[in-house]
Amino acid sequence: MKLTIRRYRWSDLDTILALHRICLAKVGLVPGDGVYYDDDFPRIQDIYLACGGDFLVGEVDSRVVSMGGLKPIDTNTAEICRLRVHPEFQRRGLGAAMLIALEQRAVELGFLGVRGDTTLNQEAALALYERQGWRELSREQVGGLTVVHGEKRLLPPAVLEL
Repeated sequence: MKLTIRRYRWSDLDTILALHRICLAKVGLVPGDGVYYDDDFPRIQDIYLACGGDFLVGEVDSRVVSMGGLKPIDTNTAEICRLRVHPEFQRRGLGAAMLIALEQRAVELGFLGVRGDTTLNQEAALALYERQGWRELSREQVGGLTVVHGEKRLLPPAVLEL
């Protein structure tokens, strides 16, 4: 199975919104539960792309099966948002591939670190972040959910002297 990661296109909107909802439902979450929302999807161009971030989708055989956004927090830090993998394609390394692609893109855009959050309900996401070297910053209760906030410092590419 070959995953191709590319930049979001406007024509992806309905597909990624459906992917978002399918993934949340799998872990018992719904948009509007106080933690998750979906009003940023129609504004991906403004929220992610036009302000110095990015939004990526992953395809297998031309089918969108994963996604993730990169939203600037400040000049040094970006937030990784909307990291999703379709349930039929989970546990195959696609989440890690997307997370790594987002981290690499953050470095390319000049960010020194990334932040993100997930809930205790999303055990696979917590394990993924831990395997990729993220550290937990804090936890908070939102509604009946525990939100876990984390971060990772990024290393810029080595400068080679010739």
